[in-house]
Amino acid sequence: MKILVDANIVFSGILNSNGKIGDLLINSSKHYIFIAPDFLRHEIKNKYQKLQNISKMSFEQIAEAEYQICQHITFISEEQIAEKYWLAAFALVQDVDPKDIHYIAYSKQFKCKLWSGDKKLLKGLHSKGFKDLLTTDELFKLKQKKTKST
Repeated sequence: MKILVDANIVFSGILNSNGKIGDLLINSSKHYIFIAPDFLRHEIKNKYQKLQNISKMSFEQIAEAEYQICQHITFISEEQIAEKYWLAAFALVQDVDPKDIHYIAYSKQFKCKLWSGDKKLLKGLHSKGFKDLLTTDELFKLKQKKTKST
């Protein structure tokens, strides 16, 4: 199953790589294929100072956590997204959260679910009939089912 990972999930994983999100990102490669927009790598680097302030971790610890979390994510450039998916995504997010257009365009292009912790985004998209969404708890339960069946 291919899953699109948004920034808040990756940041949460970096901040607590031993938590539920970290566990899912680090230990689920036999169950899921994680993808993310390429710009997310740059966003992470730009937030190192904020991540350090929040977590009280050193630069090296943040870098190691980033490595552990991101080694299981395939980053894809936005040039691979067809224009029709950008247009469809814009229609969905324009009055919810326009800065999340990338995630919806990628989800549509790669026919996968978006894993997000952004409650406003999830609620807004769900109200518009967009169902390709996963919360951390939903993904964790799916993994538990898959683990039991193997």
